[in-house]
Amino acid sequence: MTTRHFSPDRACALLSVIKEFKDLSLTDLEVIAQACQWHRCEVGKEIVRYHDDSNSVFFVTQGEMRVTFYSMSGKEVILCDLPAGEIFGELTAIDGRSRSATVVAKTSSLVASISSSAFQELIYNNRQIAAAILQRLTGQIRRLTERVFEFSTLAVRNRIQAELLRLAKKQTMVSNKVIISPIPTHVELANLVSTHREAVTRELNDMERENLILRKGHELHILDVAKLTEMVENVRGIL
Repeated sequence: MTTRHFSPDRACALLSVIKEFKDLSLTDLEVIAQACQWHRCEVGKEIVRYHDDSNSVFFVTQGEMRVTFYSMSGKEVILCDLPAGEIFGELTAIDGRSRSATVVAKTSSLVASISSSAFQELIYNNRQIAAAILQRLTGQIRRLTERVFEFSTLAVRNRIQAELLRLAKKQTMVSNKVIISPIPTHVELANLVSTHREAVTRELNDMERENLILRKGHELHILDVAKLTEMVENVRGIL
């Protein structure tokens, strides 16, 4: 990582993209900015490694990070991707335990880091920040609960559909259609839903024959978001 330096105004502007900081005053942002170090991370750069003893918290202000875990056999499991506006590393900063996953730069990124002690001081001294972090942690628990449910109860094809729906919800929908760009590779989708590339290829081919999706270059067009939603919710037992 390359260390960068910014003026207080620039640092505050960059930090304002973090979701948990969007309602903070300029004074609060200035306090956070004073405790931050800035780093430019190139594609593939490892920021934290599973089980290491670093304890900084990171704020993604530009670019995107990938959170992964590798089994003893070397199989990669993609836990999630973190776009600009997200935070990572807060679990270790709070409980003092080693890192629970590896985080690498998926794209060229700009991140700010803050020490565990400074992060805890922000939480203890600012009720608004504390409430935002609590909401973030509960959101993570809900997402993880959903993933465990899917892995435990859904067939592979349904897990693939659920992941595509999850990716679609991050995009802007127009007339019941969404474009996911760039489309994850078949290997990436397989690692997200704990299956193999061939299963992903088969399911995407089936969905395309059913006119549910359309692949164009590096884009995946979801042609009927409502139908995909209904399919996923039916197998989850919501409807």
